[in-house]
Amino acid sequence: MVLKVAASAKPTLIGYQKAISVTLFDLDSTVQQRLRMPADNRPPLPDIQAAADVVRQVVAWTPLKPLHSASGNDRILLKVETFQPVSSFKLRGVYHAVASLSDEERARGISTVSAGNTAQALAWCGQHFGVPARSVMPDTAPATKIEAVRQYGGEPVLVPMDEVFAYMKGHLWENEPYSFIHPWTDRTVMTGHASIGLEIVEDCPDVESVFVPVGGGGLLAGVGSALKALKPDVRIYAVEPDGCAAFAASLRQGSPAAVECETICDGVAVPYMTEEMFPLLRDLTDRVALVPDADTKQMVKRLAVGDKLVAEPSGALAAAAALQVPAAERGLTVCLLTGGSIDAKKLTAILEQ
Repeated sequence: MVLKVAASAKPTLIGYQKAISVTLFDLDSTVQQRLRMPADNRPPLPDIQAAADVVRQVVAWTPLKPLHSASGNDRILLKVETFQPVSSFKLRGVYHAVASLSDEERARGISTVSAGNTAQALAWCGQHFGVPARSVMPDTAPATKIEAVRQYGGEPVLVPMDEVFAYMKGHLWENEPYSFIHPWTDRTVMTGHASIGLEIVEDCPDVESVFVPVGGGGLLAGVGSALKALKPDVRIYAVEPDGCAAFAASLRQGSPAAVECETICDGVAVPYMTEEMFPLLRDLTDRVALVPDADTKQMVKRLAVGDKLVAEPSGALAAAAALQVPAAERGLTVCLLTGGSIDAKKLTAILEQ
């Protein structure tokens, strides 16, 4: 499937299927300039650098690992965030947000909404700071993620998926007795995640393209802001599963959109784009890639067999997209390998396909 960009959208949209070459639609520079937001809408570099100093007290500076390739010339580096204490990048933003609370706010307990990885990070932070941590989670969340939250000492509150998004859209967290950490729109979460961008530029100053998976948008907002501050010409690819592409749909209509959501990538399965996030993501993104679940599964298998790395589907999404773009077009590329929480049965089924 190829999605054509409406005149009101800034980024290029890529749609692809397995035997179809990638098609790029470039927009006129006047349209791009008109749609750019004021630079002060982005988290500023000094805030990002200060956040990095905080999160590095607990997170790993993760390596850039070349994607294993028989040809050896894919020019794809993996930013392996599965090496974090909770096996995902989420600890960066969540820890920074919790550390930024006052002692009194933390003492009330901390809460969030999550498909699983943010909940694990929050539970880890609750244990670290010695405060209660609870997360509203869909009752369809992978058992591995639910159990990990409990093991870190957190409380998963399991509700139907519709209730999860009703809770978010209705701002029902405002009635929470706990201090709520918004997984997408909280600026302290964004600046914590942005530490990834600082590390990429320092470790790979010649990087030309960075592929970032998009769910609610907090990761792209942070990492993209850091990258554009340090290296304005870097190309940022926003990557979504084609079965849950709220950002792409928003670009097509020129405003935040809601979509039906059916994908194996539960970590980015957010069926709508918020008013707060859409302008910032549109400003930072150069191109959008939509990935079929079949390609994502193939990348999960490739990473496990070739790279000896376990990735959940949303964690493998960026690499699956990059592999479909010719190296000559994307240049030296970094893909965020964002998380590794996958049920053993699901991983086995993918490996046996």
